[in-house]
Amino acid sequence: MNATQMYDALTDGRRKYVRVDELCYRAAERFPGVLPNADDLAAEAPRLQKDKRGLEKAGSLDLGGARVHREGKAAVVTMHNPRFLNAEDESTLEPLEAAIDVALLDRKSEICVLRGATVTHTRHAGKRLFGAGINLTHLYQGKIRYLWYLIRDFGFVNKIYRGLARPEVPPEEDSVEKLWIAAVEGFAIGGHCQILLTIDQVIAADNAYMTLPARKEGIIPGAANLRMARHVGDRVARQAILAERRLDCASPEGRLMCDYIVTSEAMDAEIDRLVNHITGAGMVSAAGNRRALRIGEEPLDEFRRYFSVYTREQAQCHFSPALISNLERNWDAKNRRG
Repeated sequence: MNATQMYDALTDGRRKYVRVDELCYRAAERFPGVLPNADDLAAEAPRLQKDKRGLEKAGSLDLGGARVHREGKAAVVTMHNPRFLNAEDESTLEPLEAAIDVALLDRKSEICVLRGATVTHTRHAGKRLFGAGINLTHLYQGKIRYLWYLIRDFGFVNKIYRGLARPEVPPEEDSVEKLWIAAVEGFAIGGHCQILLTIDQVIAADNAYMTLPARKEGIIPGAANLRMARHVGDRVARQAILAERRLDCASPEGRLMCDYIVTSEAMDAEIDRLVNHITGAGMVSAAGNRRALRIGEEPLDEFRRYFSVYTREQAQCHFSPALISNLERNWDAKNRRG
């Protein structure tokens, strides 16, 4: 629904005259996420003018499986699949990549933030969660194609890590990129843990954790085999990938992947603090420093060699009878509703 259609809906087809403040109030109530609601504005009101997040002018875009809005100097991308704990599946793939495109191309923001939405799943209803990885119910039901894995890692994951390619210029020479902050609440499981390996600064709640249960699922965990060891060391990476070792974000091992640990209640304030801290001195060298670090840690040819193996091995896993057996044994997948 576009702005004109919303206006018609709120004014009974333009037959009722509505004051501008009342119009905005009605829009916030009727179309959640389009405008800041009363709670958002109440939280904004006591801030000094220099500290306001600009909620009343922030641009926003709801793509279904992902949302993006501007908050001060940051473009905030929110992963949104509330029924499935923000898990990734075919319904989130294109929306999340589009949201990341918008965040990177937005000229009015200087940095990007990635976080999960509040979920409706019974066990965690009302809580923000970073994400539960691949949607195992849909995987079991055959609703996730093999190419999904490649589109994901060559698409939005690679765009977070390498930015947007420019025509006829290698990405190691130039690209459209910004620094990324991730806010991990609840857990980062599977693919969501993989995403953290591409992030510049990670804020985690003190009760959050990370896991890579790909062995129990019967698949290869994206580029984690390529990237995780340089964060936590070879032994811990092998334990996480091959033996499902849980990494609590606040543990010594977890802190090797997480830069800041805060309480869940302090997450919003910490995001604001870090955004202001990073952007305070200007962002002129940010992309250059990212590119220089990346050339040293993962040259493009190394990425290509890894994925030449990954594409073959993941195909074997995806179509293996063992995958179905693993999902039935470990996740009771056949009794879950899609």
